[in-house]
Amino acid sequence: YDPNEYPLLLGPIESKSADVVYGSRFRGRLERMSFVQRIGNRFLTLATNVLYGVVLTDMETCYKVVPTATIKSLDLRSRGFDFEPEITAKLLRRGCRIVEVPITYIARDSSEGKKIDWRHGIPALKTLIKYRFVD
Repeated sequence: YDPNEYPLLLGPIESKSADVVYGSRFRGRLERMSFVQRIGNRFLTLATNVLYGVVLTDMETCYKVVPTATIKSLDLRSRGFDFEPEITAKLLRRGCRIVEVPITYIARDSSEGKKIDWRHGIPALKTLIKYRFVD
């Protein structure tokens, strides 16, 4: 991730064209992401789009810009990788307008500290389904 892209992420909130901004790796420059990671991300993003009636390209992105008052009001419970789907589900349930902006991402592998793998997709999917139907 490139911190020089922060102003791009803040722009839609400052201009009031978005309630929340996600940095989309799939709309920007993406390097070295494994096939399995790419498919897993696409699957979870598709599940989000179907369950919540939105069109996102990168639900699992690290870059999520959410106003402080909004994030504090979400009652987040996740302690692991299911944080990404929980925050997205709760924002969408509230009717927040999520805008995506392209970002640069150069993926890491496990030797560089990458910790998430395909097994984390199962609780992520369960979280998306749970918060679609439960407050």
